[in-house]
Amino acid sequence: MPAKRIIACLDVKNGRVVKGVRFEGLRDAGDPASCALQYCREGIDELVMLDVSATLEGRLAALQTVERIASEIDIPLTVGGGVRGEDDAVAILDAGADKVALNTAAVEDPAVLQRLASRYGSQCVVLSVDARRANGGYQVATRSATQATALDALQWARIGTALGAGEILLTAIDRDGTREGFDLQLIADFSRALNVPLIASGGARNADSFADALAAGADAALAASVFHDGLLGVAAVKQRCRERGIGVRP
Repeated sequence: MPAKRIIACLDVKNGRVVKGVRFEGLRDAGDPASCALQYCREGIDELVMLDVSATLEGRLAALQTVERIASEIDIPLTVGGGVRGEDDAVAILDAGADKVALNTAAVEDPAVLQRLASRYGSQCVVLSVDARRANGGYQVATRSATQATALDALQWARIGTALGAGEILLTAIDRDGTREGFDLQLIADFSRALNVPLIASGGARNADSFADALAAGADAALAASVFHDGLLGVAAVKQRCRERGIGVRP
């Protein structure tokens, strides 16, 4: 079985790392390139950079920031935010990203997943699913979680992977930034239904919460504020996972 991954997320706005609660109340958390380099030194497995205001402002993720981060690290980098179609995804990959994450663009034009997978391979295409509990299930939200859709999140993830997405970045909106722990039921439901790697996001609390998410079926667990604020170290998270019998990368 492949080793599980621990991922740090850099939510970026106006060239700075920010963090909030349920996508709101954003506060400054540092310089993106400096944060990325520090995480590499601490042993993080991958980085995700999300330009959290790009879609709302109708622009692409800041390519200069992508280039700066990519030049500082030697681990996989996924970038999302403001991707409106294939050309934007290409620009992000050309700027140095290893994978591109799509949410709103994929909902509005699902075939973009197929086109990108055909051009670059499914391993470069990440479907970002922002899910909110609603009506006994999970509802997809777009535009930085500000717009509800009628899409069932689990059904949409199945469609997205069938079209070519090689990985799912699953964010529990209700848990984002709350430090209440990952939504384990959400993770388990998606893990059982999908046959591609699943990244769990939203609600990281302590080292055990990462282990809980991985044990529930996630292939990777992602966090932002607990790392940015120095509440948890990467080494401590990995050590706790090993203590609980979960294989993680060195």
